[in-house]
Amino acid sequence: MRMGPRLGVDVGTARVGLARCDREGLLATPLATLPRASALADIAQVAAEIEPLEIVVGLPLALSGRETASTDDAQVFASQLANLLSQPIRMVDERLSTVQAAHRLRSAGKSSKKQKSVIDQAAAVILLQHAIDAEKLGGVPPGHLVSVEESDVK
Repeated sequence: MRMGPRLGVDVGTARVGLARCDREGLLATPLATLPRASALADIAQVAAEIEPLEIVVGLPLALSGRETASTDDAQVFASQLANLLSQPIRMVDERLSTVQAAHRLRSAGKSSKKQKSVIDQAAAVILLQHAIDAEKLGGVPPGHLVSVEESDVK
């Protein structure tokens, strides 16, 4: 397992959830829910503060594995991050992370009104925890890196 904090990013059309993990990669924790309009600049500021090893962006695929409009949106967002930051950007399959987050929040007694403010953070936590757990089990980082060449095309 590579050492260093990581950021997890759950990209939504209105909001972006942000999570981080500790240096050892043991536990992902919620960090913030960002307005989509300022999310790139806000993530850049957080990245400058904590200097993450990498930034993990959720890749929303349909249950069948096919790409959707949300997939394209997340890929464009990840490409913009790659152009903005020096840290590697890694895209990881996030199927059902928002559904899991909503279920966990309901189970914890959060009303659907209160969920809106934290569901994106919770989805980012699930995404990041999945990524660090997969790396521990498999010995290799999950997902794929967004290359500069790839980000220039989008």
